[in-house]
Amino acid sequence: MPKGESAPRATLGLREAIAVIVGVVIGAGIFKSPAMVAGMSGSAEWMFAAWALGGLISLVGALCYAELTTAYSHAGGDYHFLQRAFGRSVAFLFGWARFAVITTGSIALLAFVFGDYMQQVLPLGFLPPAAGAVVYACAVIVVLSLLNLHGIRTGSIAQSWLTLAEVAGLMLIVAAAAFFIDAPAAAPAPGAAATGGLPGSFGLAMVFVLLTYGGWNEAAYISAEVKDGKRNMVRALTLSILIITVLYLLVAWAYWKTLGMQRMASSEALAADVMGAAFGSIGERTISLLVAVSALTSINATMIVGARTGYAMGRDWPLLERLGRWDGVRGTPANAMLIQSAAALLLVLLGAAAGSGFKAMVEFTAPVFWLFFLLTGVSLFVLRRREPSLPRPFKVPLFPVLPLLFCATCAYMLWSSLSYVYSQSLGGLNAAWIGVAVLAAGLLLLALIRRSEQRSKLQMMSCESR
Repeated sequence: MPKGESAPRATLGLREAIAVIVGVVIGAGIFKSPAMVAGMSGSAEWMFAAWALGGLISLVGALCYAELTTAYSHAGGDYHFLQRAFGRSVAFLFGWARFAVITTGSIALLAFVFGDYMQQVLPLGFLPPAAGAVVYACAVIVVLSLLNLHGIRTGSIAQSWLTLAEVAGLMLIVAAAAFFIDAPAAAPAPGAAATGGLPGSFGLAMVFVLLTYGGWNEAAYISAEVKDGKRNMVRALTLSILIITVLYLLVAWAYWKTLGMQRMASSEALAADVMGAAFGSIGERTISLLVAVSALTSINATMIVGARTGYAMGRDWPLLERLGRWDGVRGTPANAMLIQSAAALLLVLLGAAAGSGFKAMVEFTAPVFWLFFLLTGVSLFVLRRREPSLPRPFKVPLFPVLPLLFCATCAYMLWSSLSYVYSQSLGGLNAAWIGVAVLAAGLLLLALIRRSEQRSKLQMMSCESR
């Protein structure tokens, strides 16, 4: 590292690491997905089995990441693993897709969710509802960006409190069902199998379950900043998955206990239905605030981990070196954070103009995410074979069975997301082309950067020969 440059330092404790992971994972999905899972599961038994299985599969993946993060702790996370296993080009394409859509798009979408619900809780009466939501969306990005630019300690403290408020809100839903509602569980959802066999749509139900569990892998991006990371990364990943699994099972139980399978499957606002049954209109308003807090928590966590991919790319590619500058005083990749926030703000404005088409565009890039997630799983095998003597403080138990299970799950999710996207259209075009377009743009950018590097090398050689 050049003299005078700063790098990530271990400043985060176990509690802060757990808060980031839980905050990334628990978003708006738990307020919507359980309705679809209930409709596809057919019975309460299979529904709860789906949520438990989702936690188990996530735990398997977390154990794989625990080995990678303890052996290769780096602010680049998945980017760094892919770079070591498959080279700079594959890692660049991942970093591009993550910056262009996966991270910045997620921040923008979560900002819209925050704006929509805050407009219900505290409407900006001097603006039309749609404009008020956009103002809230832009404001939350600016405020959280400034918060995280102030330093990792400030961002992580805010994350801890936000995650605590989010978990408390979910437990309020559980408490409402347990103590304030006496409604018995209703009959199974329409289409339930007459026998106790596995319903035919259970696989699709698992797609939505795993999407709701998604995000725990973001822990890799803070692996270089966790104190006693060789031990605490394993703890943070496993404890976070256990906490999330218990919360999801409890919330699913609260929905089921209040509404039963039929009403649960047809509900458009599960949490609002539960809180409305317990506390009336005040409960429904409370849920709007809870969803806004959940979106806020996920935005903050996504900002923290997302900017570190840009930092890692800046370290590897001279043309992007401005991204690779680390503010040692504040403990944050300031330039990468600024560019990420500016891109997210731009996407919010574009989304406001494009309407629901923007949301669809981001969702239809799911195959790109699962492709690189699968490659990260494969990198565990590649790196074990290529670097057998490297110290590994933690090794995945039951190797290679558990990593193979994780890769098989990623492959199934890739196939499922491709099948879904292929059946959709956006603006008259097949939605599958969106992911292709994102990767194609990355390939074009990669070619331009490589050409620039070659030109610089030729100029240096020409100067040296004079």
